[in-house]
Order: sequence, then C-alpha cells, then structure tokens
Amino acid sequence: MNDPHLAELRKTYSQRTLSETDVLPDAVQQFRVWLEEALAAQLEEPTALTLSTVAANGQPSSRVVLLKGLPDDAGFLFYTNYESRKGQELAAQPLAAINFFWPGLERQVRVEGRVEKAPETMSTEYFQSRPRSSQLGAWASPQSQVIGSREELEAREVAMADEFGSQDPLPRPPHWGGYILRPQRMEFWQGRPSRLHDRIVYELEGNSWRRSRLAP
Repeated sequence: MNDPHLAELRKTYSQRTLSETDVLPDAVQQFRVWLEEALAAQLEEPTALTLSTVAANGQPSSRVVLLKGLPDDAGFLFYTNYESRKGQELAAQPLAAINFFWPGLERQVRVEGRVEKAPETMSTEYFQSRPRSSQLGAWASPQSQVIGSREELEAREVAMADEFGSQDPLPRPPHWGGYILRPQRMEFWQGRPSRLHDRIVYELEGNSWRRSRLAP
C-alpha cells in the first residue's frame, strides 16, 4: 500500500536545460564545469558522492564518501580504510559506480568504471594534511567491524593518542589510503518539467568519449 504522504510529494524541475551542444567533448572536464558551478552555488556538501560496490555474492552496497580530487583529469579520488566493507569488496571486484546529486541545481552525475589504489605517496601526503583528530581516528577505528560500545571506540582513540604522544603528523596506517575510479561511462542529468529530464551519456571508446542522449 502506498503511503499517501510520500506518494503526493512532487517537485517540478525547471531551472535549466542540457543539450548536446552545451557539453564539452571530454566527460571529466564537463564534470569539472558542473562541480565548479556546485561550489559557486555554495551547495551543502557538493563533493559528497554515493559509492556503490558489489560483494562476491552479487549483493550491492552503497555509502556516502567525499571526493578529494580528480587526478590526471581522468579519475575520481576518495579515501577510506582498505579493510572496510567497501575496501574488501573493491579488492575482490574492482568495479564501482558513484553518483553525485545536487538538488539545488536540479542535477546529478552518474559515473561507472574500474577502481585502483592511489599511489602511496599521494595517500600519505593527504593523510598527513588531515587534522590530528582525523589521523587518530583512522588508527583507532576498525572500520566496518563489530565493536562492543561507543566507549570502546573512544578508549581506542585515547590509547592511540598516548602511543603516538606529541608526534605530528602521524604515520599513515597501512590499512588506510586512496582509491581512484577510472570512468568508463558518465551520465549528466538535468531536471526538466513533466519528468522529461535531459540525460547526456558519455561512453569511453579508446581514448575518446562518445556522447548520446538518453530518454528520461
């Protein structure tokens, strides 16, 4: 049975349009344009993305992480614990999808591709640029593992702070670092009236991108 309160929620999208002549030939460069517009609009968490991975049994899982760079203008960089659920799933199946949703601009971007670990030097440089509290948190948290209580986690943080003393910055944990998603397919979605949204998809063919329009 439908929930009438949810079923009646509707919004008309009418801010902008998107045509084949509006976009750049390179998909990642087009993403940069939209990201800069999201930053300029001062949207809340414009770098937040939903990352989806797949377990060995085919079960997908999703979570929100933050974009931390576009290295080489050919990839999407994020950081996490390699031993987390997503890290284990990426080790077994290095394919993923990410999604950016910017409701303030009535836009979303979907990206699919292969994932590789970022260079260790890149991961270490970023880790040591983080606030000390975040560095301690990465050492203290056995991400995605079951723990007994919040107090247990906080005790681990205190223990790590005692262990490292005044050392600053901390060394990067061997179980923590970056991933780069190398896109093979990217879709740009612009909300339009009557649910006739604009969808432009890029598919990588060799070293160039082929563009097409999709029905909404």
